[in-house]
Amino acid sequence: METLKYKVIKTEEQYWQYCNILEALVDKKTNEEQEDEIELLTFLIEKWDEEHQISQQNDPVTLLKYLMEENNMKPKDLADLLGVGKSVVSEILNYKKGFSKEIIRKLAERFKVKQEAFNRTYPLIVSNKTKSLKELSVGN
Repeated sequence: METLKYKVIKTEEQYWQYCNILEALVDKKTNEEQEDEIELLTFLIEKWDEEHQISQQNDPVTLLKYLMEENNMKPKDLADLLGVGKSVVSEILNYKKGFSKEIIRKLAERFKVKQEAFNRTYPLIVSNKTKSLKELSVGN
């Protein structure tokens, strides 16, 4: 009997290993066999996500920071990916600006998660001219 190349994900380590493999395959996608491999890995990763709700454990900014760390991304890398300035990324990472629909789409595509992971309500910190802070909710 042939040994399976990929199995049902049972550990977080295996989950991240499959995410890294999927990312590498997507970056160099060339043939039909790799398309099938991408499809299978995507299915396995989504199944793990549903069962463990990894993206539901954190607010969108915390999730983004975690994904950036896991992928060795700096804010400048994220700005380049999103096609925005470093100041926009800084405002997002510091809870001063919400995610636009376009940013949500690009993040979901890049990190292979559902858009809903970034499209949730979370508090924003906004200062006015008198330097007082108030919380606003963004998302949905």
